[in-house]
Amino acid sequence: MSARYVMAIDQGTTSTRCMIFDRQGRVVALSQSEHRQKFPHSGWVEHDASEIWRNVCRTMAGALRRSGLAARQIAALGIANQRETTVLWDRHTGIPVGPAIVWQDTRTEPLVTELSGRRESARISRLCGLPIAAYFAAPRIRWMLDTQPGLRERAERGDVLFVTMESWLMWNLTGGVDGGRHVTDVTNAGRTMLMCLDTLNWHDELLRFFDIPAAMLPEIRSNGEYFGTTVSTPADIPIYAALGDQQAALFGQTCFSPGDTKCTYGTGGFLLMNTGTEPVHSSHGLLTTVGFKIGDAPARYALEGSIAVTGSLVQWVRDQIGIISATPEVETLARTVPDSGGCVVVPAFSGLFAPRWRAEARGIITGLTSYIHRGHLARAVLDATAWQTREVVDAMNADFSGPLMRPMTQLRVDGGMTSNNLLMQLISDALGVPVVRPLVSESVARGAAYAAGLAAGFWPDMQGLRSNWHRAGQWNPAVDDDAREAAYQQWRHAVALTYSEG
Repeated sequence: MSARYVMAIDQGTTSTRCMIFDRQGRVVALSQSEHRQKFPHSGWVEHDASEIWRNVCRTMAGALRRSGLAARQIAALGIANQRETTVLWDRHTGIPVGPAIVWQDTRTEPLVTELSGRRESARISRLCGLPIAAYFAAPRIRWMLDTQPGLRERAERGDVLFVTMESWLMWNLTGGVDGGRHVTDVTNAGRTMLMCLDTLNWHDELLRFFDIPAAMLPEIRSNGEYFGTTVSTPADIPIYAALGDQQAALFGQTCFSPGDTKCTYGTGGFLLMNTGTEPVHSSHGLLTTVGFKIGDAPARYALEGSIAVTGSLVQWVRDQIGIISATPEVETLARTVPDSGGCVVVPAFSGLFAPRWRAEARGIITGLTSYIHRGHLARAVLDATAWQTREVVDAMNADFSGPLMRPMTQLRVDGGMTSNNLLMQLISDALGVPVVRPLVSESVARGAAYAAGLAAGFWPDMQGLRSNWHRAGQWNPAVDDDAREAAYQQWRHAVALTYSEG
């Protein structure tokens, strides 16, 4: 019998990748395709869901072609996706009723303000584990239903369906209008504000609060089980996993035990800590979310701190400010100075996410003097990611404390920004703990592959997956406590200015 492999789709904010892994978790082939980013108005961010679907077909075929494998050699397919991005489509034609509204989009802020002012808002957040914010899917669904004439009536009849991106891909892969499966998973459903965190089901009270018809919602499944088989592009590949991208990274980093923590640095930064089989409700501005659930096993929960702007800040200084011409140059430029010279950059381009949740915040640069040059600005750009990580870790340690809990002792990192060695050192310095990068940094795709292969029996257990994880680099703190805390207080003062009234 020919060798078997696992395929993973990583449908991200800026591109779609398809990767194939062998039994040792090594990458056999990769195919990638970018999609357009649309900004029709200030604060609006949109994607074309049909374009993304075409890119999935293209990358799956490309990965098979580059690997030299046949579809019959793929034992399981796993899908990871940009989570809160919202798609509504006509179930009879398979055509989206409008652009996909991306997780970064802030058009629903007026609606969120109105909903947050209701007396039952605190109970709503407790049920779903999330603050009422424009970040999540429910306000976007409501906005589309309210602004497109006749759409609500179609949704109430079940003619218009809602999905996040993994569900859109699942429906198309399994047949589309010819019997495609309208299903989602607990990690993506948990980012809608419509799923009860305790029961892992859609909740009537949440649906009433947001005024969203139940008929348009997909069936909720676990992250690792049989979802169906592809009918084309290519056909006959069994789908065994679906996870939100950050939960996939948690799984790919083998953070299977309470206290295990990872942060993915891409467009934004997403730090998740495994908190075990019981949800830990945050009192420090973090999200309580499902980490993963494989088949009938109990769900594992996580605390999450979402940072809106990390890698996109480097892109901003490249494309809008022009002090670098390519992303890797920011490290070279930042190394020309010993520190930022007192310059602080707070990239509140879309407000501030965890742990502050200040939608009205706007980015600033402070500490400018005639001494500051572009090297200091580059260093301050990297410092911004380090200090934003510190704020989230402090909140996480405060929430996850007690006799059976322990604070974070190391941070596992992945994503495109981890190739910046200076940034990794700055993060370790800011946190005061080691930062560890794995040999395979594509943890999102790897996590989707791991969940699929585990559910399909390709890998026997989680311990076997742990043995596939190998460290590529480690950074240890290199500053003393006094220097660390002085710099942190300077950062905190600058952040407060982004939303101060005076």
